[in-house]
Amino acid sequence: MTVEERRGLALVAIAVLFFSTSPVLVRWAARSVTSFEIAAGRLLVAGIVVSGVVLLRNRGAWGAANPRRLLASEWPLLVLVGLVAALHFFFYAYSLEFTTITNSLAIMYTAPIWVALLSRFVLREPLSKRKWLGIVVAVLGVAVLSGFEPVLALVQQNGSASYIFTPRMLIGDLLALGSAITYAVYSIAGRSQRERFPLLVYAGAVYMLAAIWLLPAAAAAHTPGSFNWPAVASIVGLGVFPLACGHTLYNAALRRVNATYVNLIATQEVLGGVLLGALLLREIPSFNSIIGGLITIGGILMVLL
Repeated sequence: MTVEERRGLALVAIAVLFFSTSPVLVRWAARSVTSFEIAAGRLLVAGIVVSGVVLLRNRGAWGAANPRRLLASEWPLLVLVGLVAALHFFFYAYSLEFTTITNSLAIMYTAPIWVALLSRFVLREPLSKRKWLGIVVAVLGVAVLSGFEPVLALVQQNGSASYIFTPRMLIGDLLALGSAITYAVYSIAGRSQRERFPLLVYAGAVYMLAAIWLLPAAAAAHTPGSFNWPAVASIVGLGVFPLACGHTLYNAALRRVNATYVNLIATQEVLGGVLLGALLLREIPSFNSIIGGLITIGGILMVLL
């Protein structure tokens, strides 16, 4: 593995730390605002932050030379990638209204399979049989982590609490799956354009365009008075930490390492999100979660070593 690839792996490892804050912040924001507003708001904040950095650099505040400006012919592609990003973030936020943090993240992180397939057939980046096996093991670990079955409704029976399947869970499953597929497409797009666009120019444009895609729906869903200070703070946090920091580092990693490897490491958001959910929301991980996490890490090591 080259030095550049090692840097890419380090970048996505740092990105995972930022990603892990996402589920808790989404839950806090969802107490008063809709999924459309959360997705649009976080993307708008991230777009402003990253584009602001680009603007400062272009003005020479940080010594950037030969600032890169987007051409008219480049906007259609970025608009399309922005739509994919908008769908990913909306599906993810909305799924948390129907399911637990563990289930949403576990289903969404079947994404490495979709990324591996797209990398193979779109980017022509082959994987050995051992690495394919590692991907399968990692995804099975995520399945074990989620308990192999949907859990949503907490019921009381004979004085003890238990989780049961409900029809609403099917909606959450489908939304999380949609988030996984669009995340894979987003990842492949980020890697395929690494030579065409500077990182911050690309990321800032995609975040802003994704926000624009979602703003009409967010405006239609808005309820006057719903934006209290905790919700605003949560949305700003979502824009700054998981997105402006986390996803920009993720895109930086995609420019250095095979997209499958990057996406596979990003699955560890599941562990980080579950731990923060346990600490801050009292969603205690089960024995399955612990075993599934260990299996997932083993699968990742099979791919990377």
